[in-house]
Amino acid sequence: MNTTIMAERLVVLSDMWGTKKGLWITSYLGYLQQYYDIVFYDCQQLANINETIDSEENVHNAFIHGGIDTAVAHLLKKETIPSHYLAFSTGGTIAWKAGLKGLPVRSLYAVSATRLRNETQAPDCDVTLLYGATDSFKPDMHWQKSVGIEPEMASNFGHDLYTDEKIIQKVCQDILKKVVLKKVV
Repeated sequence: MNTTIMAERLVVLSDMWGTKKGLWITSYLGYLQQYYDIVFYDCQQLANINETIDSEENVHNAFIHGGIDTAVAHLLKKETIPSHYLAFSTGGTIAWKAGLKGLPVRSLYAVSATRLRNETQAPDCDVTLLYGATDSFKPDMHWQKSVGIEPEMASNFGHDLYTDEKIIQKVCQDILKKVVLKKVV
């Protein structure tokens, strides 16, 4: 008898740089690919952003002025299977907003999704948020209370904490605990 165990599906959304400055993403994929069926989205491609001058300000503004909404619309069209989501910075905001619009999200692990500070409700799924304690744009205590989610804070880290090997290992271990616990139970 052939009993094939289907891997859990994990959708990974990049930060605003996508693969342009995203070599760090390969570390996450390397850790997680043996446990998950992974689908990866470059958020710049998802948002149809192609800035000729790739400055942080230009890319950020392109997301703020329509790019996030475009990416949410594209994600809603592309993803119809209930999945787990791992998302970074702008990618976390895109997954969150898509979840509010009906994206079938089983769980969301968002790292440095600072634009969530402008959201007033959470998607209906298991949500884990991680921020660098020194990130000045992270949601404040008032937001946490109003939305009902208490993010984890990584001391001595700023916004780009998700590119650090220690944080990469921590996030992957957190995500893998859910899969291992599920298989044991």
